[in-house]
Amino acid sequence: MTDIFHLTRRLVDIESVTNHESSAGDFLYETLSALTARFPGQVERCPVKADRFNVFAHWGDPVVTLSTHMDTVPPFFPSSEDDEFIWGRGSADAKGIIASMIGAAEGLLETGVRNFGLLFVVGEERNSAGAYAAARDPRGSRFLINGEPTENKLVLASKGILRYEIEARGKLAHSAYPELGESAINKLLDALQAIRGISLPDDALLGSSTLNIGVISGGRAPNVVPDAALAEITVRLVGDPTPIRNAMIQAVGDRAEVREVLCIPAVRFERLDGFKTSVVAYTTDVPAFDNRWGKPFLLGPGNIHLAHTSEERVPKKELLASRGIYQQMVKKLLAVA
Repeated sequence: MTDIFHLTRRLVDIESVTNHESSAGDFLYETLSALTARFPGQVERCPVKADRFNVFAHWGDPVVTLSTHMDTVPPFFPSSEDDEFIWGRGSADAKGIIASMIGAAEGLLETGVRNFGLLFVVGEERNSAGAYAAARDPRGSRFLINGEPTENKLVLASKGILRYEIEARGKLAHSAYPELGESAINKLLDALQAIRGISLPDDALLGSSTLNIGVISGGRAPNVVPDAALAEITVRLVGDPTPIRNAMIQAVGDRAEVREVLCIPAVRFERLDGFKTSVVAYTTDVPAFDNRWGKPFLLGPGNIHLAHTSEERVPKKELLASRGIYQQMVKKLLAVA
């Protein structure tokens, strides 16, 4: 039987920051090749772009697909473990999930269950490039179990995301004579102050929308009136983005240019009897799959509050529990297919 702890550490120790996932993909291809040889199935590298690829393995005609991502955020740091946790970049998000899914697949195959697949994708942490590529090449799956850190609770809803760039333009001048120039930073600050006053919608299940001004840049030197300034803003969506789009344009007015660079909708999932539930504020690959791999569900070991941090870790007991939970979900969904 697959040693899930050992496999998690092997995966964590392969650096796979977004856009550099090929080593992790090669390792997963080799691992799944061994599993498809032991239990007759098929495994393939599915091209995304250049040297980037997803890895897909299946046994029979896949009715249910277990999926998560192989990329991580920077910076890389290797694995370690103690009695309770496995530590390291990606341990929770989402290499421990990969290991649990492979362990679940092995357990299902040992009991004769077939007609399911494993799909591990690139790019989730940046732009869901792997999920979008997979959506263009569906394989008939009717249910998708997506893995993200949910503390092994089945997610009922996840927030969406609306991302903007706000760019102000001005006129360069010597700071001793500011009347000869036009400060782009002052324009941007005024626009941001108005943006902070936008009334954001609430939802009974997902709670409040939130707005984060994440990046501000601009200017040339402290003694120069700045001619350019830029802010990057993220809104976590709980429903229709249209009111926020309208409010953003109205708040900025003619002070700056408003550019929408990303919109991922909020998602509501169906219940599946017999599992603990939760809601989450983050986004996932699920919208990018666009139901092309079947009706989505979201569940995985680990705590999202630890993902992307220097303290990233995943509880060993949750890794073991998720292996059984994934098997239960696959069997339940195969039974209703």
